[in-house]
Amino acid sequence: MAAKLKKIGVLTSGGDSPGMNACIRAVVREGISRGMEVVGVYEGYRGLLNEKFKTLSARDVSDTISKGGTILFTARCKEFHEEEYQRLAAENCRKHGIEGLVVIGGDGSFAGAQKLSHFGINTIGLPGTIDMDIACTEYTIGFDTAVNTALEAIDKVRDTSTSHERCSIIEVMGRNAGYIALWCGIGTGAEDILLPESYDYDEQKLINHIIENRKRGKKRHIIVNAEGIGHSSSMARRIEAATGIECRATILGYMQRGGAPSARDRMAASIMGAIAADLLAEGKTNRVVAMQNGKYVDIDIDEALAMQKHISDYEVSVSQSLAI
Repeated sequence: MAAKLKKIGVLTSGGDSPGMNACIRAVVREGISRGMEVVGVYEGYRGLLNEKFKTLSARDVSDTISKGGTILFTARCKEFHEEEYQRLAAENCRKHGIEGLVVIGGDGSFAGAQKLSHFGINTIGLPGTIDMDIACTEYTIGFDTAVNTALEAIDKVRDTSTSHERCSIIEVMGRNAGYIALWCGIGTGAEDILLPESYDYDEQKLINHIIENRKRGKKRHIIVNAEGIGHSSSMARRIEAATGIECRATILGYMQRGGAPSARDRMAASIMGAIAADLLAEGKTNRVVAMQNGKYVDIDIDEALAMQKHISDYEVSVSQSLAI
């Protein structure tokens, strides 16, 4: 089927996540196979404003599927919240003949794509964030790799924590969402998991749990703390003062965003990227590619941004019962 659009762009926006390059690669190669020219927009929305464009060939994205980060780079762009800059970005697209745009990122990136569609640019959003906090989709590109990176680090901290008979607080990323913390906590057998969605900030209850476990003979106590709660270092000092048990904090930080993407992230990114290119080839706009009930779907961006996401209460209760 001949493409309705002749030239499309692709950009990555917000925080980088493993699998973004696999997604870019899929957009480029599927777009070319559909008869479209594909332009890489460098540095996200900032690059859209500064006209940092380059036509990409199939060869340009060779050997990128296994690379972490994003070959198109990414940047925060506060100006894009303002209508005059949104209009300028749309004008820049038209100036360069870019009729459609694939935006890989989170909710903030989708909001930018939504605005561009209002100014006549066909836009498709792809969920790329390690936080898995996009309500319209069951899965986001980068989550699996980030969780496995954190799991490996926590397993290593647990070994030394046991050797020294200490309490360890390991802080993982996720912004205001606790998905990484929940998966890491269950996956490493942590004694406590602190989630923004459920933590009641009763630190005394946490201290009592540590003391009770020590009385039962536990040699170490692992607390997985979500970024949305934070303050792990000061929490460790308070716990040590209250319990007399040595307590150390480890903040994993940006290591969770890097590294070669897992098989799941490569697969999800490739399929989602190809779907995005197909949608633009068909003249679709203002859509988000998502996974729902285990299947890839596309939904309206307006509908996607209006959704809210919640961690399963049952999964939280299971994390508590498994830690006894």
